[in-house]
Amino acid sequence: MKKSKDFYQVLIMRTMGNFLVIVSLLLIAKTFYLPVREEIRYFIDVKIQKKYFIGTVKEQKIEQPKGLLARALNLKQVEILIPKDPQFSIVVPKIGANAKIIPNVDAADEKIYLDALNKGVAHTLGTAYPGEGGHIFLFAHSTDYFWNVGTYNAIFYLLNKLEIKDQINIYYKGQRYIYQVIGKQVVDPSKVEYLTRKTNKEFLTLQTCWPPGTTLKRLLVFATRVKE
Repeated sequence: MKKSKDFYQVLIMRTMGNFLVIVSLLLIAKTFYLPVREEIRYFIDVKIQKKYFIGTVKEQKIEQPKGLLARALNLKQVEILIPKDPQFSIVVPKIGANAKIIPNVDAADEKIYLDALNKGVAHTLGTAYPGEGGHIFLFAHSTDYFWNVGTYNAIFYLLNKLEIKDQINIYYKGQRYIYQVIGKQVVDPSKVEYLTRKTNKEFLTLQTCWPPGTTLKRLLVFATRVKE
């Protein structure tokens, strides 16, 4: 009788242990799925030398180069990125990013900005718009809870790949504005002075959580407008 009781106790403990392990693995997978997926996509893009270009629906069908790896994996080596919304959107060819921008998002109101981040990239309330000559501040997938990180869009997960002179395109009211990366920096989440940056020329800041899949720090990418 005692042996039977001990057996069931061990069985229950093992079952609970296995359950906790499975739940932990699922949480980890949910948190890091999008960052890992984007890193793998970028790795493959680099290996097959994939190029992203900005175009129109008419230009969507183009002849594909016949690289060996691309043929083996049946992958496109060239892709046309059509802006999600010509009224307000961002396109970053180097990382294949293409998303609608939600205007005038209050970065101090969690409910408002989390709702916006489910739809696209957020334009911070009080910062400038393209063409106004001021400071434009855009951010994506920022959250205070690690289990929610994978819930939001992955548009900015690869911002760390951007280097000086890389191009960032913003479409606003049907017009294309081109910006060139001039630098990047990792900062503490408490550093909010970047939101109110003063500038004598049109300046763009992109913000994302860093490292990807966490909320420990913020990665900022800085760019200035160039002539189209």
